[in-house]
Amino acid sequence: MKKCIVISDSFKGTLSSQEICEIARQSIPRIFPDCQIVAIPVADGGEGTVECFIEAIGAVPVTVTVSGPFGEPVEATYARKGPSAIIEMASAAGLPMVGDRKDPETASTYGVGQLIRHAAEQGCTEILLGLGGSATNDGGCGCAAALGTRFLDAAGQAFVPVGGTLDRIAHIDLTETRQLLAGVKITVMCDVENPLYGPTGAAYIFGPQKGADDVIVERLDRQLRCLDQVLQRELGISVAQVPGAGAAGGMGAGCIAFLGAELKPGIEAVLDLVQFDRCLDGAGLVITGEGRIDSQSVHGKVISGIARRTAPRRIPLVAIVGGIAEDAGEAYDLGVTAMFGIDRSASAFKEFASRSREYYQRTLEDVLRLFRAGENCQ
Repeated sequence: MKKCIVISDSFKGTLSSQEICEIARQSIPRIFPDCQIVAIPVADGGEGTVECFIEAIGAVPVTVTVSGPFGEPVEATYARKGPSAIIEMASAAGLPMVGDRKDPETASTYGVGQLIRHAAEQGCTEILLGLGGSATNDGGCGCAAALGTRFLDAAGQAFVPVGGTLDRIAHIDLTETRQLLAGVKITVMCDVENPLYGPTGAAYIFGPQKGADDVIVERLDRQLRCLDQVLQRELGISVAQVPGAGAAGGMGAGCIAFLGAELKPGIEAVLDLVQFDRCLDGAGLVITGEGRIDSQSVHGKVISGIARRTAPRRIPLVAIVGGIAEDAGEAYDLGVTAMFGIDRSASAFKEFASRSREYYQRTLEDVLRLFRAGENCQ
């Protein structure tokens, strides 16, 4: 085998994508001494995305002081390479940042907008924004406000809307935002298809994990409905039913309406940015994986995105995963060649987690030995 690509998602709570790449760099030469190794750490837009891109494409970290979920100053880092910036929403409005102070009615995405503004003002013309893990439910209004969008109430007073005050918006002025982002392409990494509001919308599906009880969920949902109404009236658009509009507390909808962004499955955006199709040239094997492979893995997740690129070129794709669900067979139809779980002892998660690095390495080397044996049989 002349070339092997390793491009795996993290095994949450056990192995990072970077650690998997490190294991591959150590193990592959033992079985294939002359093999070219291409190790690409990936994330789908949530926490850790920026760190992966810094390693994957040699991007430069840029740290900025911005407003946190409740207006407190925080240090947030985005990645930059040439005219491209990679920003993760979680770095400025992430749920882990609020600790026990969960309040989606007052949390804001303002800091996310500050990161985008900084990148745009520094000359970035392509911005990749990862959604996921947010503490907010403001429909992206805070982000837009940081980028110059003026939200006015019925009395003509400007304010920054949050999850509990979207119904106060009477007028929207996008003049400054459009000027700032002229010539800037924003692509949003979004792996959910939830609408803005309703039973499967932002508030009902994601509100509880952000601290909303049943009463608050209903209030948040009403606020998002009000936002959709004002978007239709003021901007002449309705984005509520666009798949992904409800992502990150309605941030998906806000990115489309206020920033003119395109929503795209996270892995597709990642593969485009790292020029994965070009990496495939000459590859004899691609190894991917995630913590658990199941039916959801074939719908917009890392493994499915990679399979769609390898299958047409008939490059073997092996998934090394933490666990294999009963319904994981759909992955074969998508183009996965084989799946291997690293759990060798059916142990409790705590014990399994502590040995996951060892288990992954042993499984990887077994896979490589099998491929070497296959080559020897030809």
